[in-house]
Amino acid sequence: MNVVDAISPAEIGMVSMLLLKRHGQLYTDIWKVGLNLSLRISDLLSLRYEQLDIEGRSLQLIEKKTGKPKAIRLNQAALEIIQRRRQTYPSDVWLFQVRCNRARNKPISRISVSKALKEVGDTLGLNINTHSMRKSRGKAMFDGGVPIEKISKVLNHSDTGVTLRYLGITHEAVMQTYDDFQL
Repeated sequence: MNVVDAISPAEIGMVSMLLLKRHGQLYTDIWKVGLNLSLRISDLLSLRYEQLDIEGRSLQLIEKKTGKPKAIRLNQAALEIIQRRRQTYPSDVWLFQVRCNRARNKPISRISVSKALKEVGDTLGLNINTHSMRKSRGKAMFDGGVPIEKISKVLNHSDTGVTLRYLGITHEAVMQTYDDFQL
C-alpha cells in the first residue's frame, strides 16, 4: 500500500488551483468536499443527494470499510459546493456523478480521481492520492491544537494510537518535544 503524507494548507490551495485548471470543476469539488468531510474515498464518491440533509446541515452514513455509522455536520465550505452542484445538475442522483454517456447515472470512479490527483501531485512534487484529503484534514486539526481524542472520533478510528500513527506522529516526534519544551 502506498503511504501518502498530509499536505499543508498552502499545498492544499495549490492542488485546488491545478485541479481546476487541468481537470475541471468536478475534480476540484471532490477535493474540496473530501477535505471538509474527511471521508474515505469509497464513501465520498458514493454520496447520494438523498443522504444529504441540507437544511439540517448533516450527513449520516455507514462507512463501507468499517461498517461503522458516521454522522457529519456539513460545514459552510462543503454546503456551498453541494448546493451549487445540486443547482447545476438537478437531475443527478450522485453528488459526484459522471457526465459522459458511457457511464451515465453513475458516480465518478476512484481510479479517475486517483489519476487526476497523482498527475497534479507529480506536477507539484507532492505525494498525494485519494487518501490525502482525509489525512490532510486530520493533520490540520492536529496542528491546530484539536485534541487527538477528538480527531480520532472524527476519523472514526478505534483508538488514539491508530490516529497518531495515521498522522505520522512518530516516536522521534515525541522525543523532540523534550528539546522543544524546556521549562
